[in-house]
Amino acid sequence: MRGAAFRLLWTGQTVSTVGGAVASASVPLVALLVLHASTFEVASLTAAAWIPWLAVGLPAGAWVDRWPKRRVMLVCDVIQMAAFLAVPFSWALGFLSFAMLLAAALLGGFAKVFFSLAYRAFLPSVVDDADLLGANVRLQGAESAAQVGGPGLAGLLASAFGPVSGVVVDALSFGFSALCLGFLRADEPPPRPRTRLRTEIAEGMRIVARDPYLRVLVLSGGVANLALNGFYAVAVVFLVDDVGQGPGVVGLVLALAEVGGVLGATLVSRVARRTGTAWGFLWCEALVAPAMLLGPLARPGWGLTLFVLAGAGIAAGVVGSNVLGATFRQRYCPRHLYGRISASSSMVNYGTIPLGALVGGALGQAAGVRVAMFAMVGVQLASLGVLLMGPLRRERDFPQVVLAVDNPLTQN
Repeated sequence: MRGAAFRLLWTGQTVSTVGGAVASASVPLVALLVLHASTFEVASLTAAAWIPWLAVGLPAGAWVDRWPKRRVMLVCDVIQMAAFLAVPFSWALGFLSFAMLLAAALLGGFAKVFFSLAYRAFLPSVVDDADLLGANVRLQGAESAAQVGGPGLAGLLASAFGPVSGVVVDALSFGFSALCLGFLRADEPPPRPRTRLRTEIAEGMRIVARDPYLRVLVLSGGVANLALNGFYAVAVVFLVDDVGQGPGVVGLVLALAEVGGVLGATLVSRVARRTGTAWGFLWCEALVAPAMLLGPLARPGWGLTLFVLAGAGIAAGVVGSNVLGATFRQRYCPRHLYGRISASSSMVNYGTIPLGALVGGALGQAAGVRVAMFAMVGVQLASLGVLLMGPLRRERDFPQVVLAVDNPLTQN
């Protein structure tokens, strides 16, 4: 039963991730080519999708701990499908505006907050603890493969049917994911008794702030996400305006750049066995900044290879560290506290994403997108510095035991 449940979860998430990868290229292309948006406006679309983590991330974690996770995920998929279906419908009727595109990204972002928190807490219900690393490898591998095909598909769809067609694919992928969740059955832990929301939020924040492993992962992740999203918020503008490429080539370049993610997911288990999980995590993170340095050096023609190599190196490092970090947290954090701990971590990790997108967009508009991309390399190096100040550099592996939490507030 657990095998069947994981297959349904994996299938739904794979299709949904393909749709999201298509949208990651299609939505900026709609803004640029249909609505003629500015560099800052395009970057603000990325910000809108992640601002909800700052708005509701902390209470969402406590609420998700109280609710059935599968049901939360299903409802969120339906909301995201409706939000993105509104874009092609309004375009077909002739009243699509940048404000509507921004609203769709914002509403989808709110639903994504609850979905992501429920999804992370739900995975141990369909996978045995010993199989968590393998499950995360499969999920991240599928996500990376989707990132390879998604932007290329977005470019083909934009060339053949217009940029809005990619948003349709994204909306339908959420519908397919909801269908898979509707058929999925799993034994979730019983809902816990409710306590004061403020108390539950404070508990999650306290655990993250006091634990040296969780704390350093959160701080470095926040800095890294600021850097990466400042970098990628202007990437489509860079390829279209500075390098002079059309939507088909942009989609192909972004797709080829994501091949590194597949490689990272494929090799991360082997790297962890040879170096240890903690050192493997550090090596993956160390790969990202040198790879980013190649991106803004891209030029038309064969010079585009530099952007592909940059994206491949970034994707390999990020996917590898994501697999190892997610597996550690799922094993380390107590199940009944996972939503709150994850929300506290994600508010910092994901809260810097809109900031990075806005900084990248503003800097790109003021000084040029190449300058903005180079600046983000320095920010990424700062993220690695934060990691090296923590306990990981002294230990081969992440802790293998569940975090002990001796707090009367957690006694349910």
